[in-house]
Amino acid sequence: MRTSRIALVCASMLAVAMAAACGDDDGGASTASTSTTSGTGGDGGGGDGGGGTGGGGDDPDCAAPVEIAESIEADTTWSADSCYLMKGTIFVEEGATLTIEPGTTIMGDKESLATLVVKPGAMINAKGTAEKPIVFTSQSPKGERSAGDWGGVILLGNAPINVPGGKAEVEGIVGVEYGGDVEDDSSGVLQYVRIEFSGILLSQDNEVNGLTLAGVGSRTTVDHVMVHHTLDDCFEFFGGTVNAKHLLCAQNGDDGFDWDLGYVGKLQFLALQQDPTVADDTNGFEGDNDADGSVNTPVSEPTIYNVTLCGKNKEVDKQQYGMLLRRGTKAHIFNAIVTGFEAGLDLRNDGTEVELASSIISGNVNAEANIAYEETDANESTESTLDDDDDGGVDEVAWFEGEATNSAVDPKLAGCFAATPDFRPAATLTESAATPPDDGFFDAEATYIGAFEADDDWATGAWVSFDIE
Repeated sequence: MRTSRIALVCASMLAVAMAAACGDDDGGASTASTSTTSGTGGDGGGGDGGGGTGGGGDDPDCAAPVEIAESIEADTTWSADSCYLMKGTIFVEEGATLTIEPGTTIMGDKESLATLVVKPGAMINAKGTAEKPIVFTSQSPKGERSAGDWGGVILLGNAPINVPGGKAEVEGIVGVEYGGDVEDDSSGVLQYVRIEFSGILLSQDNEVNGLTLAGVGSRTTVDHVMVHHTLDDCFEFFGGTVNAKHLLCAQNGDDGFDWDLGYVGKLQFLALQQDPTVADDTNGFEGDNDADGSVNTPVSEPTIYNVTLCGKNKEVDKQQYGMLLRRGTKAHIFNAIVTGFEAGLDLRNDGTEVELASSIISGNVNAEANIAYEETDANESTESTLDDDDDGGVDEVAWFEGEATNSAVDPKLAGCFAATPDFRPAATLTESAATPPDDGFFDAEATYIGAFEADDDWATGAWVSFDIE
């Protein structure tokens, strides 16, 4: 049995970590243009608060798309009057800005592992609207689309990461580095953007995330972004200081929200629906300081408010936690709901320190491990590794319940496991809720537990789609 123990912040604090998943992309050149055709935004989404059937980009079957196959080296605009087909890795080079009009559809070619990469010093200006979203999608026609049909979207910046030397390469892109010392760096804007059927497999265990944010700085705007049916993580943060709001993740092949390499940004209004057909060890949150659990600085330490994490609502062969917090991460998490996982949380490794308060862990599928597994000595013979000791004997249940504002009450969500989920509670969960800071980023009026009030409608409109093919 291990002799080391996790350093935990007691009472109102809780150690949280989100491990970095492999997401990234492939190498290759990219972006030029040719022919054009239609492709503006769509017909509006349904749902009243966490529903929606899609819109702009739901029909990617453009007759003659503009082919993009070379790097973007000067300011360029992709118009909603055309559909676009990316072939290979499309780099937006330093000094260039790619502007994408509301309602524009961009497709990814499967054969060439199409991926969009915005390099440090480059910018993306993708400002959609709720009814005219910008949609990155599969080239395949409706009915034939699936996770892994193309790569994903990768933003690289000059904000700090905790890799020695301050620079790192994203997996799959040789010779392209990110990271630096510009905390308020800007990579541009992603607003009302949907990324779907992404996460193509580049090599064994190396898929692209839906949205990768690596060394991205705090002047970047990320708001109302949805990733669904991706083969890897929906959102992964490799260091950086970027803040983000209104993030939707659905039917992901790996983790929902993943951070490491010194990520210190702010997040608010996060919602997740896991894919019950994926038997892998997918987690809602997965966080690390780095893969080695080092004390390299900056130490990963995000601040997160208003979260609803819905798991697979079934037992699977591998581990599936609402929050897997490990490898020396720090974090501050408030107003979170965790339900439908095998267990709510797992804390691991020395140096992991997290504040978790005003949160609900309820309705996880293993009733005896709703909050956490009762761990045993990892050297003992057990039927499953799910309950092996990985934290030096820390009692997560006592730790969670030791914070008076936490509970295991039923949040009475409308239908977070439905094909078109509704994440809203029957009544707004204000009891024991924390008030977010009034700091210019957080919505200080969101004094309720979960990502939604009972009558919320932020996850509606054409920018939201849960279409399975």
